[in-house]
Amino acid sequence: MTDLENCELCEWRCGVNRLAGERGVCRVGGPEVAATSLSGTLKSYSVTLLGCCYRCLHCNAYRISQYPDPLWWYGRHISPEELVSDAETRIRAYSGSAYNEPSYRGSACNVSGKEFEKEFEIDKISFTGGDPIIHLPYIEEVAGVLRKRDSKLGVGLATGGFCTPESMERIAGICSSITLEIKAFDDEVHRALTGAPVGPVLRNASYLAENAREKIRVFRTVAIPGMTDKQVVKIAEYIAALDPEIPYRLIGFRPNFVLYYHPGPEKEMMEKLAEKCRDAGLKDVAWSGYYPEAYPEGIEKKAEILEKRYSGNREAGLTAAYALETGCPTHPRNCGECELRDRCPATLREPWNRR
Repeated sequence: MTDLENCELCEWRCGVNRLAGERGVCRVGGPEVAATSLSGTLKSYSVTLLGCCYRCLHCNAYRISQYPDPLWWYGRHISPEELVSDAETRIRAYSGSAYNEPSYRGSACNVSGKEFEKEFEIDKISFTGGDPIIHLPYIEEVAGVLRKRDSKLGVGLATGGFCTPESMERIAGICSSITLEIKAFDDEVHRALTGAPVGPVLRNASYLAENAREKIRVFRTVAIPGMTDKQVVKIAEYIAALDPEIPYRLIGFRPNFVLYYHPGPEKEMMEKLAEKCRDAGLKDVAWSGYYPEAYPEGIEKKAEILEKRYSGNREAGLTAAYALETGCPTHPRNCGECELRDRCPATLREPWNRR
């Protein structure tokens, strides 16, 4: 894993030696696995890797993505050979037991064994996080083990897309399935929400559409009221210009992490956003989740003040107001140049710890 000795896998291009204990924005060293699981719905043996190049205010897995700073300890390093062996063993067991269960063969559920097998066949090892792009060399090693064993399993990856062009080319080369999350379209909003610029993400979305279209599983966006809901249509228009057939999925924001007290979307909002995306030219749009609540007291006033720091962008001002409440010092947010990046106040803030 020589890439980790001078790490430039993501667009922060920190250049640190992660194997020698140096830490960049992602804060992690070598790859560590937080959890593995089987998903018949996603047809995957899913691997959750620790660490992320983003510091998203809405992360629903912040103890994993911001590892090790929150001081919650997970998993360990698992060699690529051990990981593949575990995947093959669990997939065999899943197939051998589930397909032969009587409840899947009789009239009780009206699904035959063969139909069940076709519907829930595991066809890949998928990586998520955090963001697995910071562990690309490890994923490549797993892909190498699969090739060596002449396995029929592919490699899947879910990412926020903040990788270098070189890394994205490598990802497209080894993956059979790629999910790309575009968190916002306007740079001000993306920075306020993630601490990073959006340019690399849009560039990588374009690259996939042009060079690896058949490997795109979905592009997706979390719809956050007042923050990314207006971004959704802009993203849809961008995707439609690339290829209107690319599947686009809207995920209703569930209050989490720094945005623990921010309201989620109502069902009506999700339905309207999906319809607007179709009006923008996309052919395959779907949504899930709605969790309405109310704005916390005082947050809108802070948003008005910060709005000026983000080129007058109202959504960015509202988003950044939550980061400001934790003590985040850089506005517009720029995690790559922040003096507190090794003790980020947002990272260390438990969501229920209100001031």
